[in-house]
Parts: sequence; C-alpha cells; structure tokens
Amino acid sequence: MIELQDIFNQYGSEFLETHTLSPVQAKAFSAIQNCRTAILGAHINICDECGFEKISYNSCRNRHCPKCQGFANEQWVEKQNQCLLNTGYFHVVFTLPDSLNQVVLRNQAMVYGLFFKAVSETLLELCADNKYLGATPGFTAVLHTWGQNLMYHPHIHCIVTGGGLTRDRKWRASRKKFFIPVKVLSRMFRGKFLFYLKQANLPFSSKLHQDEWIVYCKPPFKKPSKVVEYLGRYTHRVAISNNRILSMENGSVTFSWRDYRDKGKNKAMTVTALEFIRRFMLHILPSGFRKIRHYGLLSSRDKLARIALCRTLTHTAFEIISVVTTAFERLQKIFGADFNLCPCCGIGHLLRASPQSGN
Repeated sequence: MIELQDIFNQYGSEFLETHTLSPVQAKAFSAIQNCRTAILGAHINICDECGFEKISYNSCRNRHCPKCQGFANEQWVEKQNQCLLNTGYFHVVFTLPDSLNQVVLRNQAMVYGLFFKAVSETLLELCADNKYLGATPGFTAVLHTWGQNLMYHPHIHCIVTGGGLTRDRKWRASRKKFFIPVKVLSRMFRGKFLFYLKQANLPFSSKLHQDEWIVYCKPPFKKPSKVVEYLGRYTHRVAISNNRILSMENGSVTFSWRDYRDKGKNKAMTVTALEFIRRFMLHILPSGFRKIRHYGLLSSRDKLARIALCRTLTHTAFEIISVVTTAFERLQKIFGADFNLCPCCGIGHLLRASPQSGN
C-alpha cells in the first residue's frame, strides 16, 4: 500500500526546491518522513515463549501523521464515554466562505480562534433564548480545514446535546428536529465572525455581509453510543488517510474522494505529486493550537458535578465504565488481543524489552 510517507520520501526534496515551509510545517514534514524508521530510534520486542526478537521503530507522534492517530483517538474516545447523556444529539457544521481563505491562511492561529469564538457564542446564545431552547446545551467542536479533494475548506463540526440545563437546574429537552433554524444560526454566526475580523483589523469584502453563509444540520444520532463512535472518526482525522491513496507513479498521485456535489459518489482524483504535497501541507495547524474544544455543559469548570446532575435528570444509566489504564491494554483494544502474537512460534507474545534510543 502506498503511504503518505512514501510520497514525501520520493518527491519531498523536489517539493522543497520550490516551496518554503513554516517551522511547524517543516516539523510535521520531517516527522512524517521519519516515522517508524531508524532515524527515530527503536526498541526490541522479545517473545515470552521462544525468545524470538524483533526490532520495532518508534513513531513520530505528530498529530498530522496518518500512522499515529489511532492510539490518541482511542484514548480520547474513552474519556468522552463518561460524559454521554440519555438524549438525542445533533451534528451541526459551520463553514467559512471560500473568499476568506487567503485571510485565514495568512493569520491561521488568530482566525481559527475567532472561528471557534463565533461558533460557540452563536450556539450558546441562541440555545439560551426561550424561543428556541431556553437552556445551556453541551457540545464538542472540532476544526477541519480540508475537503475530500484536499483543497482548503475550513469548517467546524459540532456535536450538540438535544436539550440542556435551565437556570433553575432542570433538564429541558429539544424538539426532535434541530431546535434552531439553520438560517438563524447562519446569520448570527456571520455577524459575529465578521465583527471579530473587523476588530482584528483583518480585511474582507463588504459583500460578505449580504451573502448567505453555509451552516447545516445533519439528522440526529439514533442513540448516544453512536455519538462517540462518530466523534472518534472525526476528532483525530488528518487531511487524508493512507488507505485513500490509490497509487503513485510517473510523478502523479491518485487518491479516492467523495464528491458531495454529485450525490456523495466515490471517485478517483489524480494530481501531480508536488500538488498533492502542497495540498496536504495547507492543513498543518499552528503549533499548540487546540482543534477540539468543549462548551456549555462540557466546559471544564465544574464539569464532573454538572454532568452527574444531567445524568440524573436525563435518566442516564450509571453503568460502570471500563477504563483502559495502560498503553498495552489500549493497543489490544485497537488491534485485537493477539496484535503482538509471535510470528515465529505462533504461541507466545512479543513484549517490549529495553529501548535502544529515541522515545
């Protein structure tokens, strides 16, 4: 299988001859090239039955590397299970207009922060209005910057509880369909975001005040367990996974993509390897930037007490949640109980001995 790393290794030098990377882009570029190679060091795994030894190279752990997200994703999902409520959940997506792309790209950390601010304030203020809900919901917001074709397309996914906590600490359920009209969401979001851009002295066309901005709401999840499963697919996703890369030959890369403008049909797209790398590098986030944020009922202050109250009010079963405590247990959960079965004897398991170098 062709991997992102293969493309970087074969065409990376040529790409760097004509493209300048920021420090955070250069760090991600190098990490992906070196992931699970001797450059990052290695550790020895020894079979506890026959003594067979196998050298395993260390991972880069960069959040943009498609090889390194499964472990982090599983760890994150475990924590979210403890906050699920017996209520419906809605998936709302806020998108920035394409005409703002250059402004955003030149000021990523600032504008992404304003994006989260405008989205969160829009949802919290409208939900607090008795006309719609009259309560504080809980929601998780996740920033993505890509479309299926790897072009720049900043948008925020929000998973919102179908109800919330009122000021007198009672639970108020929402309507079955999303309780805030999409046009109301869109216009408040547009007003807030442009206001914050103006405050930051960032340029934009006055025409944006008249344009309709894209906000849409997907059908609600059938049950809470599907929420975390869905979030798990979204939160630690990178711009493209290795399994979407179909081929690399004659200076070109072909990858699969879903064309949402054509009824979501699966298609194949071929671009030059240099263009493929350029598109991928657009989605390297600023250093330290938090792309996953929690609001309302899920905000950090007094979160445990608030969630406990909401679980009682929504009659959420207080089942014992299985918490994975070690890295080994988490790997078993991701790859199966026999992920480290010895290839030599087929009976014992490969266990880590002592690291040679690196992490």
